[in-house]
Amino acid sequence: MATSKSSATANHPWICLQTCFQATGKSNLCNHMYSYQKKRNIFLSHALTAKAKEGTKLVAKAGSGAAAGGGERSYNISPEDERFVEVLREAQPYIFMHRGSTFVVVLSAEIIADSCLDTILKDIAFLHHLGIRFVLVPGTHVQIDKLLSERGHEAKYLGRYRITDSESLAAAMEAAGGIRMMIEAKLSPGPPICNIRRHGDSSRWHEVGVSVASGNFLAAKRKGVVDGVDYGATGEVKKVDVTRMRERLDGGCLVILSNLGYSSSGEVLNCNTYEVATACALAIEADKLICIIDGPILDESGHLIRFLTLQEADSLIRQRVKQSEIAANYVKAVAEEDITCFGHSDSIGSVYSSQNGKTFSERRIATFNNGVGFDNGNGLWSSEQGFAIGGQERLSRLNGYLSELAAAAFVCRRGVQRVHLLDGTIGGVLLLELFKRDGMGTMVASDLYEGTRTAKVTDLSGIKQIIQPLVESGALVRRTDEELLKALDSFYVVEREGQIIACAALFPFFKEKCGEVAAIGVSPECRGQGQGDKLLDYIEKKAASLGLDMLFLLTTRTADWFKSRGFRECSIEMIPEERRKRINLSRNSKYYMKKLLPDTSGIIVDRAFR
Repeated sequence: MATSKSSATANHPWICLQTCFQATGKSNLCNHMYSYQKKRNIFLSHALTAKAKEGTKLVAKAGSGAAAGGGERSYNISPEDERFVEVLREAQPYIFMHRGSTFVVVLSAEIIADSCLDTILKDIAFLHHLGIRFVLVPGTHVQIDKLLSERGHEAKYLGRYRITDSESLAAAMEAAGGIRMMIEAKLSPGPPICNIRRHGDSSRWHEVGVSVASGNFLAAKRKGVVDGVDYGATGEVKKVDVTRMRERLDGGCLVILSNLGYSSSGEVLNCNTYEVATACALAIEADKLICIIDGPILDESGHLIRFLTLQEADSLIRQRVKQSEIAANYVKAVAEEDITCFGHSDSIGSVYSSQNGKTFSERRIATFNNGVGFDNGNGLWSSEQGFAIGGQERLSRLNGYLSELAAAAFVCRRGVQRVHLLDGTIGGVLLLELFKRDGMGTMVASDLYEGTRTAKVTDLSGIKQIIQPLVESGALVRRTDEELLKALDSFYVVEREGQIIACAALFPFFKEKCGEVAAIGVSPECRGQGQGDKLLDYIEKKAASLGLDMLFLLTTRTADWFKSRGFRECSIEMIPEERRKRINLSRNSKYYMKKLLPDTSGIIVDRAFR
C-alpha cells in the first residue's frame, strides 16, 4: 500500500513547496527526491521573477515610445510555471498558521532504521526554516534489540517496559548516542552553492543548515521492583525541563529529546519513547504531537482513516480492552472520572464538560492521576508524565497501531488539541499532512466543531438573542418566531455551558446542487474566538455531505468577512430561481458564491445524529 501511495504522491504539487522555500533564510538539505528539482533552492522573494525569466518566450508587440526597438514586451509563462506560482500562493495560509507553532515529533525506531528517514529530516529542516519549532523524540528499540542480538544477548520485555539490565543499558546508551549524532549530521548541510549563487549573500553559503540542541532535559526515576520483577535501569518520566528546552527553541534551535533520562543520583535510565514524547508534548504545551510510524491507520475495509474525534478514538481503544493490554492500560490511565464526560452531549466532538467558562480543549492542563498507569508511582511532577507503550512498539503493525492510537488519545485528552499519525514510508507525508486541506495521515482532534450541533426547539430563544442585534443593525433580515420555528431544522448552533453562543443556517436547493448560508451570528462576548469560522466550516462540510457543489449568500454588511473566506461576488442570475422570487430587492443586498471543493478529510459532521 505504501508503494502505491508513494507513486501517487511523489509528484504531488504540494511537494514543490519545499523546493521554493528551501534556500530562504538559513536553508539547507537540498538533495531532493521530488519533482520540480530545477526550481529548488530559490529565494521566495525572487521566486516569481526567476521563474518568469526561465524558459519563457519574449514576444515583441508593435507600439510607440517603448524601450530599445520601440516595441512593448511581455512574457508568456508556461503552464508548469503558472502551477508553480499557484502552489506558492496556496501555501501562504498554511505557512502563516504554522509559523511559531511548537510540534513534538516522534520518529519511530522503525523509521529511524529506514532509508525514508533522510527525506523526513529534509522536510523537517524545511519546515524549521519556515518558523516551526520542533522537538524530535527518536525511537530506539529496534537499534537496541539489534545491538543486543549482535552481542549474543536477548531483549527482555515485561508488559509495556523493557527490563534494562547492564547489557541493555549499554546498548541503549550506544543506540541513543548514535541516533542523535546521525540526526545532527543529516540536519547540518546547507544549501548547494551552485543553486543560490545568483542571489548573493556569500557569507551564508557555509552556515550549518539547522542548529540542533540536546542535553539532560529529562529527569527520570527508576521503575524499581514491581510484583517481584526488577526492571533494572528502566526509568519513568519524572520531569521535563521545559524552561531550558524553550530557551533552545527561542534561540532558533531544533531540540532532540532522547529517551535516556537522568536520575537525581546521577544514573542513566532507559525510558520509553512514547512516554517521553507524550510527557514532553503536555509539559511544553505543544500545538501538535506528530507520530511518524511505518504504516497507515486503516479501517476494517483497508481504507485510510483520515480523522477521528477524540470520542471515536477513545471508543475504538475501549473496544479492545479485553484483547489488548495497552487498551486496558489506557482505560486505567485516563481514570473513571473522565469516562463520564462521554455520552452527555449530542454535540459534534464535544467530549468534555466545561469548567470556569472554558471547555476542556481551551484549558492547558496536563494532568496525570498520581502515577496511575505507571504502577501507582509517587506522582511527583505527575502533571508531566506521559503514556508508555514500551514493548508494544514491536507489535505495532500486528495490532493496527493501537498502541500509538492510545498514546494519541491520551495526550489529546490532556490538552494537546491535534495529534497526527503519519505513515513515514510515503514520500513527503509530513508536507502533505501540513499543507493539504485534508492531509495525508490520521488526525485525532479534541476540539474540532466542539459544541456544534443541529438546533432544537429549546434553542429558539438563544438563536433570537444572537440574531436580534444583527437584525436591528440591518445586517440580517427580520424573521418572525413562526418563520424561525419553521426553519429550525436548517439551523446549527454552537453551545457552551448550556448557552447558545453562535448560530447559522443552511438552506439546500438540491435541484441546483447549491445551498444558501444565512443568519450567521456570534454572541458579542464570544467574538474574536473563531466561532464564526468554525460554524462556517461545519456548514461547508455539511453541504458537501448533502451533495451540494456551491454555497451562496445575500449580505449587506458583512461582505468583507465572507470574501476573506473564499466567497466571490456574483450576479442575482446565479441565485436559484426559487430563491430569487423571495428576495427583497429594496435591501439592495450583494450576492456571493463559493465553490465547494471535494472533501476527503474523513470528517463527518452529522455522525452524532445517525
